[in-house]
Parts: sequence; C-alpha cells; structure tokens
Amino acid sequence: MSTTPQEAVSSPTLSQSWNSNARLTVKRVVDLTLSASSLLLLSPVFLVLAILVKYGSRGPVLYRWLVVGKDGKPFVGYKFRSMVANADELKTQLWSQNEMIGPVFKLTKDPRITRVGAWMRRYSLDELPQLYSVLKGDMSLVGPRPPLHTEYEKFTAYQKQKLVVKPGITCLWQVNGRNKVCDLDDWVTLDLDYIRNWSLGLDFKIMLQTVAAVFAGSGK
Repeated sequence: MSTTPQEAVSSPTLSQSWNSNARLTVKRVVDLTLSASSLLLLSPVFLVLAILVKYGSRGPVLYRWLVVGKDGKPFVGYKFRSMVANADELKTQLWSQNEMIGPVFKLTKDPRITRVGAWMRRYSLDELPQLYSVLKGDMSLVGPRPPLHTEYEKFTAYQKQKLVVKPGITCLWQVNGRNKVCDLDDWVTLDLDYIRNWSLGLDFKIMLQTVAAVFAGSGK
C-alpha cells in the first residue's frame, strides 16, 4: 500500500552531504561571509526602505516574525513591514479566502499589503532583514522556508520533516513557481527534494536562480 504524505514517517531521507562536517562548515562560512558583507553593502538601501515603510503607512518599520527553525526550535526574525499594522488580526477575517491548502495563508490580492509593501514584495526587498538571522545562525541563505509558529502547530508529521535542517531565506519553492504552488504538501515535497539532494553546488544554483528571480520582479 502506498504511503500518503500525512502517514509518512517524520524522518526524511538525507543527502550524504549533511553528514560531512567539511561541507557544513563551508555552508556556514558562505552564510557568514555573504550575510555580513550584504548587510554592510546594503545599509544605504536599508535606510531608504525604512524611510519608505515608516512614511508609507502607520506602524513599525520592522515586522517581528515568530517562526520555527531547525528541529522545531522557535526564534524571532525580522522583515520590513509590507502590510498594515494590524495585518495579523485581519488574517482571521480573510481566512475563508485562503488560496493555500493547509495551515499556511496565501491570498494573491491581499488587501492588507500596503503600496510600498507591494513594491518591496515584488523584488523581495522586505526579506532583506533576514540576513541578520543568517548572521546569527538561526537561518541559512538556502534552506526550507521557516513556518510561522502558529502554522507549525498545525503541521502534520509529514510537513514537519522540512525542519530537520536549518531554514533558509530562499529555497527550491522560491525559484520553482512559488506563486503557483497552492498545496502545502507540494511545497514540503520541494523542501524534501532539497534535503534529499543537498550539495554546495545545489545551494549555489538556487542562489543564482534567486538573484535572477529578484531582478525579474517575480515576487508577490
């Protein structure tokens, strides 16, 4: 009998590369080097974005993002606020319009997104503060996207498998039609493909594809 995602065991198949301390060290060095240099070089951009967010709508510049990382460990990350200040409260009212199958919320024409936020999301500029989480070690540049704490509490055993490794800013889902994926299990399948086939070369490929996607303005 075939196994459905919900019935799958909670231990995914891992690439042998995850057992190599040398490869993991290189991955961490790349994370540290690129996150630190990017935070320094992009500091003028951070200042401009902060001003745009602050004067574009009422509310804080940064959105505190309570998410779950490797092995279910929670941490607080940050994004530039792209929605109205009470977006989390409004989500409940909009849940009936959710376009994603599963506990993750997705709405193409989300009324909570501000004008500045829509522009930032198009080029993934709202994600830039996550470089700090990479520098701290909570995240990696490449890895499965971390779910919100409230989403993780409703994950199935199959869906929780994506967090056996450190989450990342970008992943296969980001560069393989993220705007078209409407089922969380399909998203998790991409994450498990990454975990099963991980290599430093795959990370490099995903980062290049991410840069291309950012410049193409394919975000929403």
